[in-house]
Order: sequence, then structure tokens, then C-alpha cells
Amino acid sequence: MEAIVVYITAPNEEEAAKIAKTIVEKRVAGCVNIVKGIRSIYSWQGKIEDDAEVLMIVKTQRHLFEPLKKRVKELHSYTVPEIIALPIIEGSEDYLNWLKEVTE
Repeated sequence: MEAIVVYITAPNEEEAAKIAKTIVEKRVAGCVNIVKGIRSIYSWQGKIEDDAEVLMIVKTQRHLFEPLKKRVKELHSYTVPEIIALPIIEGSEDYLNWLKEVTE
């Protein structure tokens, strides 16, 4: 199994929780942490933006990235949501076994 972590930003905790519950229920993610109080500075449509956001830290399997991305895009209010995946190089064997069990 190739485990990954996916970062997804959202405008607020309510939207993040809605997305998180859906992707866990659909078994395309095993766990989602929602981190409140992040500040994002980015370029959008020719302007520099400075916004408060929340960050979702999603644990899943690499082969589930495409269905995860599709579901997030359906639920997300942003035109171009941040959905980026990073590999999990090492991890607790017990945790990674659990992750495999709870995702498709």
C-alpha cells in the first residue's frame, strides 16, 4: 500500500467538516484533521490575497487520490481548491494497517 497525506484548504471549519465527513464516509480517506487559524497569502487573478483559512490534513492511499479529488471538487466552494498529495515515507505499522482497512 502506498499511503499519502493530502492537504486541502477551505474557507471555514464548517465547509471543511462537511468535506471531511463525506470523504471518510465514502472511504476515500481514513482520517481528516482540521487545523483552524491558518493564514494563506497567495496570488489570485492578478492580486495578492491574504485570507484566513482552515487546513485539512487527509490520510489515504495513493490509488484513491483521483476519486478523493473528484469528490472534494464537487463539494468545495473554491473555483480552484488546493488538493495536493505528499507521500508517507514511513509510519507506524499499526496505523498504516488501520488506514488500509478503513479505505477501499
